Amino acid sequence: MPITNDRLIRALRREPLDRTPVWFMRQAGRSLPRYHDLKGEQDLLAVTRNPRLAADITKLPLEYFPVDGAVLYADIATIFLGAGIDVRIEKGLGPVLPHPYNSAETIRSLKPFDPRDRLDFVMRTLQILKEELEVPVLGFIGAPFTLMTYMVESPRTRERTGTKAYMWTEPGLWDELMSYWSEHLIAFGKAQVEAGAACIQIFDSWAGSLHPDDYRRSVLPYTKRILDGLGEAGIPTINFATGNPALLPMLAEGGGDVIGLDWRVKIDEAWKIVGYDRGVQGNMDPVALLAGKETALARAAEVIEAVGGRPGHIFNVGHGLHPETDPEVVRAVVEYVQGVDLAELRAKREAALPTGA
Repeated sequence: MPITNDRLIRALRREPLDRTPVWFMRQAGRSLPRYHDLKGEQDLLAVTRNPRLAADITKLPLEYFPVDGAVLYADIATIFLGAGIDVRIEKGLGPVLPHPYNSAETIRSLKPFDPRDRLDFVMRTLQILKEELEVPVLGFIGAPFTLMTYMVESPRTRERTGTKAYMWTEPGLWDELMSYWSEHLIAFGKAQVEAGAACIQIFDSWAGSLHPDDYRRSVLPYTKRILDGLGEAGIPTINFATGNPALLPMLAEGGGDVIGLDWRVKIDEAWKIVGYDRGVQGNMDPVALLAGKETALARAAEVIEAVGGRPGHIFNVGHGLHPETDPEVVRAVVEYVQGVDLAELRAKREAALPTGA
């Protein structure tokens, strides 16, 4: 089915639009009443292996609110299945591996694989969605640092202390494992787009635990390698990390057509930092959606007004929707964002500029 609403794709290219495109991280999840009926008692990875069911859950948010994109229902740990790792999702913990991969022996036991073959169920899900949806589908991959927190640290600590200690004490093995995942993540992103995804978002959920110098030395080169590899293939990308605004300049350095922002920064100030040569995504606090329509709409308006109609903005929350989120509140925010005339906002912003600016 051809895409009839391409605003999200055009925002990735920073084209002027009539209204702001909007989608939400974790929009296909526990906040939707029918989600539980579809998923049942199966864990997320079991659903991922069922293309028809994964496609139906990916599409589910559109029954509740008219978002401008559908994000693939999967987990960043899905790629572990391609390497033959017996990963499972535990409630309250997330991905759990059978043992750490932190020695030369365990790291070198990981064999190269082609995601098109080993993760063919993901590709089939995307093919179904391309046939059935009129909005773009966002594919995604986990950033290698976040994958490392699952690979080398067991049990995991909140601040990823074991991962950071390993990064400092085993630089050679760190490079070996980060490089292994970087190459496979590039291949996985390309395979998703070949199957029907319109763009790829890279999630670095735990980058905020790092000091900027550590991020620059031990993480940035690999994230940049991935985003460069996808960019060279002509794939639009969103580079999202959470938890530490001090990393913003390096996120911009790492690449991506759009930089995803969490709620801990003012969106207009963050855009100045990353540069107007790329777009931004975000960045309402997802907790605002738990405070009722009035608060949620006020916070959404703050984001929209701060952007001022500048081309390249995709509205989102600064992290995933909480399970308790009321879909009616989300719908109200979507309808507000989509109802704002960006031409008027641009004119207002430009009129406020100093003469000659």
